[in-house]
Amino acid sequence: MSRLPAWRTRRKFIRSSSISPSGDCEPESGKSDLLGETGPFAQLIEGFQARPQQQAMLEAVQGVMHGQGTAVIEAGTGVGKTFAYLAPALLCDERVIVSTGSKTLQDQLYHKDLPLVRKALKSAIKTALLKGRANYLCIHRLKATLAEGRLPDRKSVAWLRRIRDWSELTSKGDVAELSAVPHDAEVWAQVTSTTENCLGAECEHYQDCYVVKARRAAQEADLVVVNHHLFFADMALKEEGFGELLPQASVVVLDEAHQLPEIASNFFSDTLSSRQLLDWKRDTLMEALESAADMPQIRELLGGMEKAVLDLRLAMDTPGQRAPWARIRNKPAIVNHLQALQDSMDELAALLENAAERSKGLESCFARLQEQRTRLERLHNPAADSVQWFETFTRGFAITTTPLDVAVPFKKCMEELPCSWVMTSATLAVGQSFEHFNQRMGLTEAATLQLDSPFDYWRNALLYLPAGLPEPQDRDFVEALVEAAIPVINACGGRTFMLFTSYRALNEAAELLQDRIGFPLLIQGSSPQRDMIEKFRELGNAVLLGTSSFWEGVDVRGEALSCVIIDKLPFAAPNDPVMEARLEAIRQRGGNPFAEYQIPQAVIALKQGVGRLIRDQHDRGVLMICDVRLRTRSYGKIFLDSLPRMPRTQKLEIVERFFAGNLNETVSP
Repeated sequence: MSRLPAWRTRRKFIRSSSISPSGDCEPESGKSDLLGETGPFAQLIEGFQARPQQQAMLEAVQGVMHGQGTAVIEAGTGVGKTFAYLAPALLCDERVIVSTGSKTLQDQLYHKDLPLVRKALKSAIKTALLKGRANYLCIHRLKATLAEGRLPDRKSVAWLRRIRDWSELTSKGDVAELSAVPHDAEVWAQVTSTTENCLGAECEHYQDCYVVKARRAAQEADLVVVNHHLFFADMALKEEGFGELLPQASVVVLDEAHQLPEIASNFFSDTLSSRQLLDWKRDTLMEALESAADMPQIRELLGGMEKAVLDLRLAMDTPGQRAPWARIRNKPAIVNHLQALQDSMDELAALLENAAERSKGLESCFARLQEQRTRLERLHNPAADSVQWFETFTRGFAITTTPLDVAVPFKKCMEELPCSWVMTSATLAVGQSFEHFNQRMGLTEAATLQLDSPFDYWRNALLYLPAGLPEPQDRDFVEALVEAAIPVINACGGRTFMLFTSYRALNEAAELLQDRIGFPLLIQGSSPQRDMIEKFRELGNAVLLGTSSFWEGVDVRGEALSCVIIDKLPFAAPNDPVMEARLEAIRQRGGNPFAEYQIPQAVIALKQGVGRLIRDQHDRGVLMICDVRLRTRSYGKIFLDSLPRMPRTQKLEIVERFFAGNLNETVSP
């Protein structure tokens, strides 16, 4: 494994040597002080502080861009990794794609961080923001929905009117512009397009299409900001020879890289779902009413297909399941309804093949039906080294074939793209090793760099491991956790995140905390996450209870958040069908699934949760982890060694002194 230039402060951050340079991205002379005390950022940003870690990351990114290599960089909270990769990206005379973990982070990067970096560097390069097509208004589908006038309720009708009014004002058609309509409102699916139902160049609104305009801007830009879902959608298309972005890129920066293995797994999966089928049925019915009104057989068969889909869902029994497909696929009812679905699709294909020539819409519907039939066929002939599983929802289902290992397809795509690759996150390493991440992504020759947070955890944070708690599997664990947490919350004056690994534990804790603390209680599910975070900041003394979605990507700076309580080590549920199959694959090749997979996954997840506590150099707080296995199991040391270095205690009085600001007693390192 190649290494990056060595640099160190308090800990062994880097154990690396240089990537040999080649290519056209050679750093300009004198640019090493870009993020220094006299550099352009220091001159532009009031209060800017030069950080050795940030400068080291910038130099590493410059080096890999120069050498067309691959760098995997863990940059702890506060390093400032965004500036460290954006600055060399803007100075590099190559086309750059920057991908981040979510659309929210994508908007922040493009609208807030990128303009600041461009201003500091006086850069005039072209930049573009590109999202998936479902994020843009479809003019054709909006007009069709307005004309059809069939919506399920009054609220949807009101939202459609707002969308119509906004459509007359917007220049980009980005649905994020319209906050007056919830982003999860069902009406959005009626007025945005998918790859399957888009009419493409045959659409009468093609020249005005917002997706087309956004893609044209991206094709012409020197730096394009995307999100991981769009990036992998393009990579999946690249495998089939249709990628639009990747063939043109010379540099790819993947931020929030800890999410890559799971997102890649989703995009290299093959799914047949009730939503796909019923969306297709709805679109085909609309097209048939317009272009094939003289063919009532189509409408009759569409009704029969919908019944087959709904019957198949009922045969799968209760909602909320996530289990191996093998568990139910041979049940007579499942076999019969799958056959009924197959028969109706075959009959529809015969009719639509003749009707397809009547309109571009029907032609598109016929092509989509052929793809759904292929998916149904692949369901009976899964790819090798994959696991088949199903999920049930209240009114729907999804049957998915997921590869056990994404390393092979991802590495294949990387090898076909002569790019420089930078993958970075605050949480990639387990201890000081990147082996787990690199193996999952198929990175055999990646350079690695580990940079600790510049924040002073030793003076500003305290790790509290309360004594006397039961094992997490004990039936009284949550009750004991709440009893141990209440005095800490009181000492902190509220200002606490309580992070749970399950909704069951969260709901039990919420019930136990009612009327036990004198601070506002915010419980996940009671309102949208964004609203909860905003209210938490405004109140300044609240206690927020959340599960996985609050473990990462949440940034609350200042005194409003001064304590993070984590219920237990975040081991993934072993009964998850994909997890189960991956563990069995490791076991069959003679490996140790717990040590090789479960522990590393849990370490990275824990580091994400811990990262909520200290978000600024002036932040101060207590991290309370209630899992006794940190002290009683041999693997506990792996978790502790992966956390920022801070004092530890098992004594409540030490915590109380910390919050009182007069902590003088020595605590064990």
